[in-house]
Amino acid sequence: MVTAESGSGARSIADNLHQIRRTMEAAALRVGRAPATIRLLGATKSVDIARIRTAIQAGLALCGENRLQEALPKIESLKGLPVEWHFIGRLQRRKVKAVVGRFRMIQSVEDLELAEEIQRRSEEAGIDQPVLLEVNIGSEASKGGFEPHALERAMPELLAMRRLRIQGLMTIPPPEDDPERARPHFRRLRELAQSLARRDLPGLSMAELSMGMSHDYAVAIEEGATIVRIGTALFGTRSEHP
Repeated sequence: MVTAESGSGARSIADNLHQIRRTMEAAALRVGRAPATIRLLGATKSVDIARIRTAIQAGLALCGENRLQEALPKIESLKGLPVEWHFIGRLQRRKVKAVVGRFRMIQSVEDLELAEEIQRRSEEAGIDQPVLLEVNIGSEASKGGFEPHALERAMPELLAMRRLRIQGLMTIPPPEDDPERARPHFRRLRELAQSLARRDLPGLSMAELSMGMSHDYAVAIEEGATIVRIGTALFGTRSEHP
């Protein structure tokens, strides 16, 4: 886990945040986009509470967690600070009840069965749950998510789940050393979102595209990302265990 540091550690997070935002702004301006339309999400898996607090105090307004058991104590400890939480990891159906309503958005709705469980738990709680639909844009067997054509076919069923507030799409492309090799995947997600938006389906918003991480977020922004999920570039190298 990344541990809290004094002095230079705090300055490092603030400096990293500043540099990331400069890179985001430059990428947006290269393609004629307004930088203010793109949000930076701090991916906080395996990052301790002290460093997350430092990032929030430096201006980070959006955090994302992959694991419920790690997220809950962080959310509680940082309650009252000006930060929004998203769930960005693979979500097991048995944990949906604990996630619904605690996170402003669930970014990882990967299939109809998970969507149905979110709908059921949201109905029980009497709330609407904003979500993003995860797309397996590279058709990788190791990853969850809708295949693009399967998502289009599933849309009528998804839109019938009235407690799901579908806000857009999310993807994690196949790993590549060269960020440019991720560009076709990001472009394909944008084109899929545009295709769905043109259908003008009631209750469907394609306002958000969550794509791009520490090594390729500039390319993702050039291809239309509205949320980029940054972990290592903001917090430094982390272990897999909190």
